[in-house]
Amino acid sequence: MRRLVVFCIFLLGITMGLRAQELNVTVRINTQKLQSTDPKVFETLENTVREFLNTQRWTDDVFELEERINANVLITIQEEVSPTSFKADIAVQASRPVYGSDYETPLINHIDKGVTFFYEQFQPLQFSRNTYNDNLSSVLAFYAYIILGLDYDSFSPYGGEPYFQTAQDILNNVPQAAAAANPGWRSLDGNRNRFWLIENILSPRVRPFRQAWYDYHRQGLDVCSSDVATGRAIISAALEQVRNVDQAYPNSMIIQVFTDTKSQEILEIFKRGTPQEQNTVVQVMTRIDASNAAQYRAIK
Repeated sequence: MRRLVVFCIFLLGITMGLRAQELNVTVRINTQKLQSTDPKVFETLENTVREFLNTQRWTDDVFELEERINANVLITIQEEVSPTSFKADIAVQASRPVYGSDYETPLINHIDKGVTFFYEQFQPLQFSRNTYNDNLSSVLAFYAYIILGLDYDSFSPYGGEPYFQTAQDILNNVPQAAAAANPGWRSLDGNRNRFWLIENILSPRVRPFRQAWYDYHRQGLDVCSSDVATGRAIISAALEQVRNVDQAYPNSMIIQVFTDTKSQEILEIFKRGTPQEQNTVVQVMTRIDASNAAQYRAIK
């Protein structure tokens, strides 16, 4: 009996050990414009950011290793303001698997430009939901919760709500002086920034977009492995809902993020669509993504 108890405890320990944090993020620092800072500083920064994103517990849910959300963060240093002060573009990508296939569908493909931050070598990044520590940790945590929200929304209607609300809390916790010194947190900093991204996502006018996001992924893509015609038809209907949101909330950032993320996938899906589906997709996508209109028309 004692051996059995010890064995059970051993198995439980293995199971607990295999549980993982929510994110599986690959981090790279691009320093092609580096002038004076010691390159080893950015090697340390890369490891620090990777550890911050991959070891932090972002939710109360339990994730298995294979359930982690795959993501990429590319930090391109654009300017060395001082040996410890930098301006960078941060590219954020994430994806989730499609049921019954080895394909991963993109959840976000976005570049946050002109992010300013201070960093000294070996300085840890810390995050608290209720306290602002520094700009870099707040920006990274903000996008961690955006990724989580998009992922959860893709599996259940509005399932990402608590994570989007936490992203909103992160924005609201940035002190006024810090927000003024680090652009991207305020509405007056432009119309394509963190403020407008979370404002759009939580806006009542955008609520149908989030239902369409669920339909596109769970009812559409995830069905395609067993019934491609039904899945594609649901995706087509979801895109019409996205167009309706674009009409209700013109020039919204979330629609631009959607087209930046999904345009190539949509093209591939509907190359094999019915003529009616192709006509619908061309009408919808040329409306919401006019700069790529020629690509959409080419699917017919």
